[in-house]
Amino acid sequence: MADQDKYETLDIRVDDNVCWLTLNRPDSLNAMNRQLVTDLREFITQLPDRRDIRVVILKGAGRAFCAGLDIKESAAPSLTSDDGNRVTKGLRMQRRIADLVMMMRRAPQPFIACVQGAASGGGFALALASDVRIAGESARMNAAFIRIGLSACDIGVSYFLPRLVGASLASELLLTGRFIHAQRALATGLVSDVVPDADLDAAGEALAREILENSPLGVRLTKEALAMSLDAGSLEQVIAMEDRNQILCSQSPDVIEGMRAFLEKRPPKFAD
Repeated sequence: MADQDKYETLDIRVDDNVCWLTLNRPDSLNAMNRQLVTDLREFITQLPDRRDIRVVILKGAGRAFCAGLDIKESAAPSLTSDDGNRVTKGLRMQRRIADLVMMMRRAPQPFIACVQGAASGGGFALALASDVRIAGESARMNAAFIRIGLSACDIGVSYFLPRLVGASLASELLLTGRFIHAQRALATGLVSDVVPDADLDAAGEALAREILENSPLGVRLTKEALAMSLDAGSLEQVIAMEDRNQILCSQSPDVIEGMRAFLEKRPPKFAD
């Protein structure tokens, strides 16, 4: 069964080692209902074993990236009734959603988020958990949770956001729930580039193809080291991890191929 036939709420296409992972609930602005969360969990869980996928481009169908939690579903009586298990049920669902960002970080493939329109709440979290963010001119992102009576610190947002933009701007966005639009996101380092919406797919693919020019092992260990370095307690810890990764890479045949290609002035043919 093809990937795109397995999931109700995702459109998945794998093209020459690039996976286009599209949230596919456009009529709901790709809001995160239980089925979308389930589908994302099932797909991301298998990524460590997918040798045919080396980069994931995450996007939303239609005019939005992801509008966050599906409020209509979340307000259903089955989730809000006080039957004695409300906290347990709520925590279980909360963790199912929050696990997504940890699974994205653990996946060996880099995630490129191509953000158009709204990336709110959980959609903001998915964008922040990606390794690179490219914004369309229509992009607007916010921690919408606080505007419906919840804490803005949810689904890893309070972890990723201050590390990307600093504590002051993170506090502003989290305490107000206000939107940050594409150009300010670029100026503050929240996104890597801003392009017209019509060019967003092309920009994401160009970056993915450039990543694919490097060795699979080198890319995987680079993503791992970058993620670990955010929480490292000292420069010594980071250097030790980098030393370990470089020695691992040096034992790969791809290094010999890379050096030969450099000397022969040709593109390398990495085999992983």
